[in-house]
Amino acid sequence: MFRLDLKTAVITGAGSGIGKAIALLFARQGAAVVVLDIDEDGGAGTAAAIATAGGTARFCRCDVTRSEAVRDVVAAAARDSGSIDILVNNAGIAHVGNAETTAEGDFDRLMQVNVKGVYNCLHAALPHMKSKGGVIVNLASVAASVGIAERFAYSTTKGAIRAMTMSVAKDFIRFNIRCNCISPGRVHTPFVDGFLAKNYPGREKEMFDTLARTQPIGRMGTPEEIAHIALYLSSDEAAFITGCDYPIDGGFMTLNT
Repeated sequence: MFRLDLKTAVITGAGSGIGKAIALLFARQGAAVVVLDIDEDGGAGTAAAIATAGGTARFCRCDVTRSEAVRDVVAAAARDSGSIDILVNNAGIAHVGNAETTAEGDFDRLMQVNVKGVYNCLHAALPHMKSKGGVIVNLASVAASVGIAERFAYSTTKGAIRAMTMSVAKDFIRFNIRCNCISPGRVHTPFVDGFLAKNYPGREKEMFDTLARTQPIGRMGTPEEIAHIALYLSSDEAAFITGCDYPIDGGFMTLNT
């Protein structure tokens, strides 16, 4: 079950964290993985790890905010593989601030990466999927559905991702293209460690424990746990699923009352 043999998967932001976990898992399940990331060291490292484990992967440095670059990379992947079967829109950045304290430049930056970046990838990949179908998985967030303090710009962009998912699912179902999104709660990634080190020097463990306890289950998620649901949604076993948002949040949305 959940095999991805003979499928080509394009995964953005696959140089670290959730994207890397998805890339490694998809490759283990038989997919040929195209690793996209702006971080050359991280992206190349993911592709190398896949190759070392006997999988198939290649790294393409790509800034998802640049439409021409995205179009060229996706077209090359489709040409080399014969198709784009799976697109995982994972690349994204975060920001701390409310509507008053968020600077215009920061708001624009998040919109460019988190929203325009996903649009660029959708716009480039969909024409290559229309002939034989495909699967799109977008990474949203619980912040798209519930209020989280000091996450104004981030919540705005993730709400857009959730809406974009439903729109694509509706418009392209006739081409046998499925589109779903995943809404993680807090997940322990290198971003979390960097955030704590920058904002709470000397108090990293204390603040990590505080953030972990906001999930009723008592801990943060792992990138691998997010990767498993991405695998399911991308597999043939999920062929009847489209236009859905999947919270994976340790009870954050339903039990924090």
